[in-house]
Amino acid sequence: MATSAIGPGFLTQTSSFTADLLASFGFVILISILLDIGAQVNIWRIIAVTGKRAQELAQQMLPGMGIMLACLIAFGGLAFNIGNIAGTGLGFNAMTGIDARWSGIISCILTIAIFWYREAARLVDVLVKILGLLMIGFTLYIAIASQPPLEEAVYRTVWPEKIDFFRIITIVGGTVGGYISFAGAHRLIEAGIVGKNSLRQVTRSAVSGIVITSVMRYILFLAALGIVWQGKLLTGDNPPASVFRHAAGDVGYRFFGLVMWCAAISSVIGASYTSMSFLKTFHPFFEKQYRIAISGFIIISTIVFVIDAQPVKLLILAGAVNGFILPIALVLILLAARTKITGDYRHPLWMQIAGWLVVAAMTVMSVVTIRNNFNQLF
Repeated sequence: MATSAIGPGFLTQTSSFTADLLASFGFVILISILLDIGAQVNIWRIIAVTGKRAQELAQQMLPGMGIMLACLIAFGGLAFNIGNIAGTGLGFNAMTGIDARWSGIISCILTIAIFWYREAARLVDVLVKILGLLMIGFTLYIAIASQPPLEEAVYRTVWPEKIDFFRIITIVGGTVGGYISFAGAHRLIEAGIVGKNSLRQVTRSAVSGIVITSVMRYILFLAALGIVWQGKLLTGDNPPASVFRHAAGDVGYRFFGLVMWCAAISSVIGASYTSMSFLKTFHPFFEKQYRIAISGFIIISTIVFVIDAQPVKLLILAGAVNGFILPIALVLILLAARTKITGDYRHPLWMQIAGWLVVAAMTVMSVVTIRNNFNQLF
């Protein structure tokens, strides 16, 4: 779950929003952590205790709801995947200098090839993990070397100069929105971690996934803040890459491009596979021809990106779209917890309250965001 969340959207959103909000972006991270935990703990516990996938729970609760949820997650996954393809374009562009649109097309072809040849997929998976660890260490180095104003950052994390609902929704949507949180919960089922006896492990895993993601986000926030605080500008066409370039020169820029490209490739495969897995429950085509379906999903994502080749905008909007979907999906999960589907399990009242507070907060912020940013979003 953490590796799915720390993708191209994560990197771009964090850098771009830090440039916009400066130290006050720390408050966005803090609020998103609380909302993330409230959403993810509820989703993971309820799915794990029943041993049923989200769409199966919704369908059993009320016929038609499972299909609606599957379509919403698939739509959100498409938004994510368009953003992920945009991320491959940004990463490949940083490595080679090739235009982001052509970089996205090349990456699409390579991604499909990797998906069809499992040995290549395993190699990319290992490479992503190694490069990811290097990136975390490198980002920590930049966060120290850039000398961010730590006192200001900590102070504004709890007392911001301004509050931005659009940024909060985008960050939450990029962390637990859409397919990401459900993919993690479904992996628990596949691993056999189900039933009431597994709930302590499930809860611990849900919280630790958010904590890992948030620590990495705060480190990147400090790194970007240190660069911006020195008066240096982040380029609008690739904000996170410019953080590395300012701190470590051209070598840092090229290295970041490689890391982002590998992370984006991995995210494209993961988002495509999970989105199609939601649909295969309802039609045998997605079960029997899943490779063709996933390849088509990747190609459609690439076509949309090429038509509207604004990678930074697409990466940010992908998080926002899935932030809008989250309260709908969470409502269905919370309602399922109050039915006979969960057997003799009784979902703790405080968790239900926390879940409904997340639904209320995300709904209000979604309405305000759409009203204030309609032209930007649509």
